[in-house]
Order: sequence, then structure tokens, then C-alpha cells
Amino acid sequence: MTEALDPLDFSGRRVLVVGGSSGIGNGIARAFAARGARVAVWGTRASAADYADEPGSDLSGLDYTRVDVADDAAVAQAAGRVAELDVLVLSQGIVQYRRGEYAMPGFRTVLDVNLVSVMACCTAFHDRLVASRGSVIVVSSTAAFHATRGNPAYAASKAGAVGLVRTLGDAWAADGVRVNGIAPGFVATKMTEVTTKDPKRLAGALQRIPLGRLGTPQDMAGVALFLASPLSAYVVGQTLPVDGGLILA
Repeated sequence: MTEALDPLDFSGRRVLVVGGSSGIGNGIARAFAARGARVAVWGTRASAADYADEPGSDLSGLDYTRVDVADDAAVAQAAGRVAELDVLVLSQGIVQYRRGEYAMPGFRTVLDVNLVSVMACCTAFHDRLVASRGSVIVVSSTAAFHATRGNPAYAASKAGAVGLVRTLGDAWAADGVRVNGIAPGFVATKMTEVTTKDPKRLAGALQRIPLGRLGTPQDMAGVALFLASPLSAYVVGQTLPVDGGLILA
């Protein structure tokens, strides 16, 4: 009797997680590595050692490269050094608080990182993903589906990412490349400390989540593994909310 193959075995598969140096991206990178993948990550600091004291960051066993994803030329140059690729995870993201996104420089900066760079990375790796019949996973946010009063650029960029997933999913399916996304809700990371470190705001956030808890990078990683695996072979152009039920109300 032949033993069934594990659809979540990524042994030998080549995975790149942009924004994989900490938080959700790092959780996803580590999940693929634990399943046998060869994982590279792009981040913003000079070296992996610069993340040694960063909570939620573990770059051991991962191939780290510093890349400014807001610079199209830097993306193209770094992508040119990647010979083969099976899974591209785009988890880069920034936010500006204190109404910084209401000023045009702040608005443009957030859009450049959260949306424009997603397209730059996708197009830079398209040929290698076609060759491997690979997949793209874009990490956006449930902010794509509701108002985010203090952060117009963040909300617009994440809504744009959901639209980009739909369009590239449609455009690239014929090439054998599946494009899908994940929309995390409240996840305890450095980016959400403005909420998680404020007891009043945290209590308010938890009240809006039917499961009654914050999400974790590992919660997001499980869905990323699914979207990159044969289990989701018929899923194209979809962004899955992974939010404990946050957007149900």
C-alpha cells in the first residue's frame, strides 16, 4: 500500500518572504522552514544580527537580505539574484500614527511600501513563478474592509492589495501561477503595540473579536501553508480574512 504524500510537505521548495524579518512575516517564514522549505527573507535592517533583540523575530536558518522594497531598482536587483522560486509571500507593511498619513509625504510613503512594492515584487518574480507553477500570497489586512479613521493610507493600501490579488489572480492563472491573499485581523506584533499596550484599547479590540483573543503569527502561517499547498489548488484571486470573526459584525 502506497503511503499518501503530505500536501503540507514543502521539502526542497524555495520560498521568499518579503517582510519576513519579524511579526507575521517571520511566523510564516518559520512555518515554511519547519515544513522543509528553503526560506529566504527580505527585511530593512543591514543584517540578520540586527534583529537579534527584536521580539517576534527568529532568523536562524533563514537566508536574509536587506532590500528597500520602496525602491523599484533595488527590488529588481535583489530579485535578479534569485534563480528559482516556488512561493512568494509579500508581508511588507508600514503604518504612520498621529495622523501622519493625512500629510501627503506620509500617505505616499505608506502606499509605496504597502501597495506599490507588492506589484514591483510580483512582476520581478513572475517568470520564475511561471517556471515553477508557483504561488503568490499577499498579506493585507481586515482594514481593507472597514474604515480606519486615523490611517487613510494604510486602509487604502490594504484595500488596493485585495484588488491587486483579484486582478493578478485572474491574469496569471493561465500562466499556472496562483495569486491569493490573507487579511489578518488584530495580531500581536510590533505594529499593533499602539493597541496591545493600551489596556483600554486592547479591551475594546477583544470585545469586537468573537473568538475573544488576538491572533498570532502562527494563525496566519497556517493559512499561508494552505494557500501555497495542493490543498488550495482550486483557489485563485481570493483574500481570506483570518481575524477570529472580527469583520462578521
